[in-house]
Order: sequence, then C-alpha cells, then structure tokens
Amino acid sequence: MSRKPALRRSIRPNSSTIAIDAIDAAILNQLQRNNRITTDSLAMIVGLSPTTCQRRMKKLRNTGVIEGDVSIVSPKAIGRRLAMMVLVSLERERTDIIDRFKQAIRSTPEVMSGYYVTGEADFVLITTSSDMEEFEEFTRRFFYKNQDIKRFKTLVIMDRVKTGFFVPVEAG
Repeated sequence: MSRKPALRRSIRPNSSTIAIDAIDAAILNQLQRNNRITTDSLAMIVGLSPTTCQRRMKKLRNTGVIEGDVSIVSPKAIGRRLAMMVLVSLERERTDIIDRFKQAIRSTPEVMSGYYVTGEADFVLITTSSDMEEFEEFTRRFFYKNQDIKRFKTLVIMDRVKTGFFVPVEAG
C-alpha cells in the first residue's frame, strides 16, 4: 500500500488547531459520504490497516473534528411536510438575552437548525411542522410569548434543493 505524502492543513474545531493530513482528509471525506462504512472497507480505501484506521477515527472524534454520527431523516417521510426558514430579531443584543435564546433553540424540537448571524436578523432558524396549524401553535409558543423577540419573518421552503452536512476536506 502506497501512502500519499502528508498534507498539513489547520482547522479550528472547538477553538484548538488540529493538523489534518491527506489520510485524515480521505477518512473524513469517506465518512461524510457514508458513516456506516466498515472500518475494513474504509481502511482499504485510504490505504491503512484497519487498526490504524480505527485509531485515526478515534483521534478525529476525541479532538472534536468529528462532532457526531447521525442518520438524516426525511421530514416528508414522517409527515413533517412543511419546512420554514425564520429570521429572528431580538429586542436588545445583550449576552444574557442571546444566551437565553440560544438555549431555547437547543431545547425546541421543531427547530432543526439555528444560526446566530450578522445582518438584518440576529438568528436564522430552520423549522419543520406537519401543517400550518402546528406551525401557528409553534409561533405562538416560541415567538409571541418571548418578550426578548422584537420581530420574526417566516420564509416557507418550497423545495429542499440540497440538504446535508458535508464539509469538503482537502486531500493532497
């Protein structure tokens, strides 16, 4: 098995710099395409022994480069046919208000993704619901009852053109 020369790249997961070589990049790209690949198959693709490959995967998880392994569920397949992008502006930009809203996002199952952003809005949320009645109930509970929210604007997503978490990792 021939190895490619190591290519060093720096990335910043969890505020620390991790060096990524060509082998790690190949592992990461393969795992992002199929996280159910066997260690033996992955090792063969990247040119390592299964034990060495497993050791590298463990290091990538322990250092926070790999944040988690998930199964992506189709919202439509389970009856959650509506997806919305919601732009949220807070009444004031104070750290306690921002932190409280971040915690509300994390603990609300209807919110699939939440981003603290710059620009016209303070946050962008991706939400899902089974129908407009359910979404209206969610907005009443989550937005109208929260005094820290100045306004929110809802954009209904008509088509999921691309969904995923794939981050391109350069390999040398």
